[in-house]
Amino acid sequence: MQVFHTIAELRAYLTERKHLKRSLVPTMGNLHAGHLALIAQAKANSDLVIATIFVNRLQFLPHEDFDSYPRTWDDDVKALSDAGCDVLFAPNETEFYPEPQTFKVHPTPLLADKLEGEFRPGFFTGVCTVVMKLFQIAQPHIAVFGKKDYQQLAVIRAMVRQFSLPMDILAGETLRADDGLALSSRNRYLSAEERQAAVFLSKTLRAMADAAQAPNADIQKIEADALQAMRDKGWQPDYLAIRTQQGLQAVDAAKREPWVVLGAAKLGKTRLIDNFEF
Repeated sequence: MQVFHTIAELRAYLTERKHLKRSLVPTMGNLHAGHLALIAQAKANSDLVIATIFVNRLQFLPHEDFDSYPRTWDDDVKALSDAGCDVLFAPNETEFYPEPQTFKVHPTPLLADKLEGEFRPGFFTGVCTVVMKLFQIAQPHIAVFGKKDYQQLAVIRAMVRQFSLPMDILAGETLRADDGLALSSRNRYLSAEERQAAVFLSKTLRAMADAAQAPNADIQKIEADALQAMRDKGWQPDYLAIRTQQGLQAVDAAKREPWVVLGAAKLGKTRLIDNFEF
């Protein structure tokens, strides 16, 4: 696996291999099996797989965990190499943002200012800006993102579509532990006791999806009851919501279409997100 830390080095390498179909898997490092599944998906759909590791300050709010976000460089390099990744691009902040990034990509509020965007204002602007910059640097034919970050995937797909970027966005299914907890880099923050309790988020979302499929389901009551159930268990939920898969709009119970249930909640100091399509 080739490792590059500068844009110029990566571009020179890719120029020599411009005949190859290339894929991009952006990450912030601290990799787990879910990330490696995205690498495998990229390998199956391209000739050259580029992974990135860059902890993007623009998508962290001032009170969030940018400085303490787990950085596991040696383990990440070994995992990517073992997974058959071809290229790792890992710039530092000075290389990636040599001057203040005053030009930014602002996604539509209709998609980005709800759910995650409501509780993390500016988050999707940070995501879109770093992803657009990575797309310009690597110019992939394919980019792979996980479904666990469901709203992020929707925002990036909309950005690619509206800017007519010449690439396909592939979605990777969420990988889960045996008890159903979605794999996440932030799971490392959980204490042993919290890790046992963390599965309650996925169980709650599953129960919401089941309840929503009943005849004459009261969607607002399902959401409110689920929020209260999580609070009763000591969680601090931001949202538990049932939305349309297309556009993440409020659902019409009388109009059955593909839906998704999404949730974000804090357990102790750790904020977890999850979702299920149904």
